[in-house]
Amino acid sequence: MNRNRRRSISRALRKKQVNRNYKDSLFRMIFGNRKAALKLYNAINHSNYQNPEDLEITTIEGAIYMGVKNDLSFLIDSVMNLYEAQSTRNPNMPLRGLIYFARVYQGYVEKRELDLYSGSRIKIPLPRYIVFYNGSEEEPDRREYRLSDAFEKKQDSYCLECVATVLNINAGHNRQLMEDCSLLWQYASFVSKVRQYLEMYPEDLEGAVDRAVEECIAEGILADFLKKERGEVKDVILTEYNAERHIKNEKKLSYEEGVEKGIEKGMEKGLERGIRAFITEKEEEEAGKTIIIEKLQKHFMLDREKAEYYYEKFSKKM
Repeated sequence: MNRNRRRSISRALRKKQVNRNYKDSLFRMIFGNRKAALKLYNAINHSNYQNPEDLEITTIEGAIYMGVKNDLSFLIDSVMNLYEAQSTRNPNMPLRGLIYFARVYQGYVEKRELDLYSGSRIKIPLPRYIVFYNGSEEEPDRREYRLSDAFEKKQDSYCLECVATVLNINAGHNRQLMEDCSLLWQYASFVSKVRQYLEMYPEDLEGAVDRAVEECIAEGILADFLKKERGEVKDVILTEYNAERHIKNEKKLSYEEGVEKGIEKGMEKGLERGIRAFITEKEEEEAGKTIIIEKLQKHFMLDREKAEYYYEKFSKKM
């Protein structure tokens, strides 16, 4: 076997191994094709496009988080869309969106061989970033996160901005959208049932997913899809669940470890680590300054002045 042939086989094997290390999320499995993406786009934008071939998939295949690809990007009607499904609240989505869009637009320019140094203005698609929230925390029907909210210095206007529009797709929210896109309603209903059974049977995760799948098939929720892709769906759900559980456990351990060290050893460094983790966790939950300071006093037995000192020291909002 010649050297070039061996190199070719080696590259193919490495690529195959890499592809095994990540998988599509359930959201991408359902909406990652042109037909389904078009239905979702029409429902969100009250449009009526009929030809899936009008839609150009622009998803970046290398964008992976915790082993799962959870994004969907496509171009239609001069709009560059970025869709994501999220089960946790994340105020950093605009920054992620900015980085993602930069890569997508780079690909757009290169594919069309556009000249960035041309004397005439280059026209590019309008960006639109939608996040579908299906977590267990209470959220309004619609929320916007802005990149400018994260800037350390504030001013009247900014040279960069990215807005992530979060749509709550849990039961009872955005009802018109769910009626207009039956597939989105079925996706949200299935995720809800899976969460319900995972909470009921934490010691038998695989059995819990099987119960949710069987119930949805019986009720006609994603029935054909689940019959065909049952094994892969089960694998993806367990991967996502374990990733979320890992993140939560890391936060909990960081908080508990800091408190334990601070109390047992009386070390300021250990106590501050617990306080820092506590403040970070509460800010991610969107708790206000007054509430966080009151909770610091209660959980760490601090007086008001000391609680305010730690808040100003560790709060990202400060």
